[in-house]
Amino acid sequence: MSVENAPPELQLAVDLIYLLECNEIAPDVALAALEIVKRDYQEKIKHPTGSLSISYL
Repeated sequence: MSVENAPPELQLAVDLIYLLECNEIAPDVALAALEIVKRDYQEKIKHPTGSLSISYL
């Protein structure tokens, strides 16, 4: 299966991994950042406002 025919979430995952690896982001930093992104998007699902919902920024 090629990435072009993969589901959008898999395509995005491949792009994110490539971006993180190309920028030599440490795995622990990447995982911490992804947890923040996950929480933000979970809030967007609960309360769609169209803006960044991270409360400590």
